[in-house]
Formats: sequence, structure tokens, C-alpha cells
Amino acid sequence: MDHLALATLGQHLQRLRQEKGLSLSQLASAAGLAKSNLSRLEQGNGNPTLDTIWRLAVQLEVPFGTLVAPIGEPLGEDGVQVRLIDQGRETPQVDAYWMRCAPHTTRLAEAHTPGARESLTVISGRLEAGPEGEITRLQAGDSLAFPADRPHRYRTGEHWATLLMTIVYAEGGAAP
Repeated sequence: MDHLALATLGQHLQRLRQEKGLSLSQLASAAGLAKSNLSRLEQGNGNPTLDTIWRLAVQLEVPFGTLVAPIGEPLGEDGVQVRLIDQGRETPQVDAYWMRCAPHTTRLAEAHTPGARESLTVISGRLEAGPEGEITRLQAGDSLAFPADRPHRYRTGEHWATLLMTIVYAEGGAAP
């Protein structure tokens, strides 16, 4: 993430935290982060992982897309890139993402907010995805929906995989 994107994320994160009436210490503790790391993020420094951003969104009770909406570039780490395409404004809230995974990549995703469901449609390539213990093999044109409120993973083989991902938040599971 470039400096401008980090600064934008930091300002937005701070505003959301303050709107919720949370101190740096409260949010950092709830998200499993050091207070100094959260402070650096809010100042536009650091290099947050996707999981860190997810944990912050869950603790702020906002969809991941709400936290990253001001950032115009894909977020990525360890062979995975994610970009918010659009956010629904109705109930239930639905966020749509473009996601790309490099060859031989495994991405372990933490549980999302309670009641959240994830749907994947593979555009190109192949991958295995789903909740731990319920992994499904997918190829171009295949779709999969599963409960995202428990840990899940994505794993590619020899080629890149590109997919569309939607997350449907349960009513009350995330505040728009």
C-alpha cells in the first residue's frame, strides 16, 4: 500500500474508532493489536495485513468494505490482492470484491462478523476454498457459497486464480 493509501486508511480508521467512542487502547485490545501498532496505522504508517484490517472492521462493527472504501488501490499480501468493487446500501448489506491469488498461494481468512456469508465465483484459474474441513475445488465458472463467520481458506495450484467475491452481512452483524 502506498503512503497516500495508508494515510487515507489511517484517517478513516481513526474517524470510525472515534465515532464508536472507543479509545486506542480499547480497539487495539479487542482486535489483538499492540496500542502502538494501532496508533501507527492511524498516523498512516505501518503495513497492515488483510487480517489486521478484517479484525479492526469486526471490532468496529463495520463491513470490511466500509473500512477500505476510501482506498482506490487493491490491498494485498503474500500473493493475494483484494479490491472493493461496490457496497450495497440496503439490508442486508452486500459487499462485492475482485480477488486475485498467485500460484501456490494459501490464504487463511479469519472469521467475519456473526452470520456473514461469502460467495465466490471463479473467473479464471482454479482454487480450493471454503471453511476449514469443508474445502471445495473450483475452476472457472464455478461458484461456492459458505458461512464466513468461521475460519476459511483459499488455495491455488500452479496458476493464478481470479474471482468475484461477495459478502452478505447478517442483519445486526455489521453496521453500514
